[in-house]
Amino acid sequence: MALKQLTRGRGRANRDLMLLRKSSSTARVLNLVDLYFKLGEDPDYLAEPMFRCNVLNRSIILKHRLRSNELDAFEDGRSTATKVILPINIYDFNSGARTFFVGQNGYEEILEDLLGRESAPNARRDMQLLRVLDKLPSLDPFLSRERLKQAGFQPARCYFEISEGDTKRMMNFVRREILPLIGMSFDDLGVGLDDRSTKFVQKIMDNAADAELEPFRVGMGLDHAAFQEGVFCWKGFIYYKWVLGELVPQVRPISAEISKCAPIGPVSDAERAFIIDSRARLVKSIAYTCQTVRESLKVYDDAYADLTRNGKPIAFREFLLSAPYLFNTLGERLGALQHIISFWRYRFPLDKRRTVDAAEMVDLLADFEFSLHIPTEG
Repeated sequence: MALKQLTRGRGRANRDLMLLRKSSSTARVLNLVDLYFKLGEDPDYLAEPMFRCNVLNRSIILKHRLRSNELDAFEDGRSTATKVILPINIYDFNSGARTFFVGQNGYEEILEDLLGRESAPNARRDMQLLRVLDKLPSLDPFLSRERLKQAGFQPARCYFEISEGDTKRMMNFVRREILPLIGMSFDDLGVGLDDRSTKFVQKIMDNAADAELEPFRVGMGLDHAAFQEGVFCWKGFIYYKWVLGELVPQVRPISAEISKCAPIGPVSDAERAFIIDSRARLVKSIAYTCQTVRESLKVYDDAYADLTRNGKPIAFREFLLSAPYLFNTLGERLGALQHIISFWRYRFPLDKRRTVDAAEMVDLLADFEFSLHIPTEG
């Protein structure tokens, strides 16, 4: 089985690839092409690459909703897949790209053809890493880093960054989040509050450990390496708070739509019973998932409040360095919610009447339950 070519025309392929580069969601896209252009000569980037095979380490990887003509590429009935895009020329996206799905029929043959000229140990290692990414509900960098570490992979931290598009969208949220800290750490800057917060936010988002963050580093009692790790973890909690805030306004209306959505056409007794029970389980589980995410984030909020209200930087430091285990549950649960909300709205746009037959409704609900790890009854 050969790699699939993007065949929609040079202009269209170029626009699609550029859109992924400029406005992609952190949870959906891992853009290793841009990272190569930004950090290709960085010592950490070179010493601990994500993939050992260069062709994969200069790819674009994304979580992709399978179209109807793509479903038969898999045997497991999945609705989403991990898609790997290999630009033919990373310096000229007009050249188009080749693509494949992790785990598709003939997947190993595809990778053998692709990586045949690379050393066998590197190829096997990269295939295993791709399978870890494929099992994740999203590609958010904080969940990805924790899961890869658990699987024995430790790429450099520079591979785990929030996308440019999401960084721009969340800047105001981050500014509000760090505002209580500005006066504590930067009393001597001699600039206005807006300037302080803007500079601090940019440094945090860039993981820039320079002189302007030195008062904060010293106050937390961290060396430079530990400080960068702490800032990365702090950014993770801020990112998850922002994601939850973006999702919450959509949860109630979509839950209501799920609870009321009924199939058209013939419906068997078994299908009807499953749909009724599954809708109820889903609505309850979605609410429960939101609540557990809030509870996990409250652990961070309490530690941060202890810093900003009670002036206890050491306690906040210990929290940041010990709490990344929370990224597992936060990333999984928010990834599941993102999948449900985005796929539901993709399948049932607001301005169109919801029409779905029984078989598709059963598949859709079963996929959502699987995403939320709802135990199968019966």
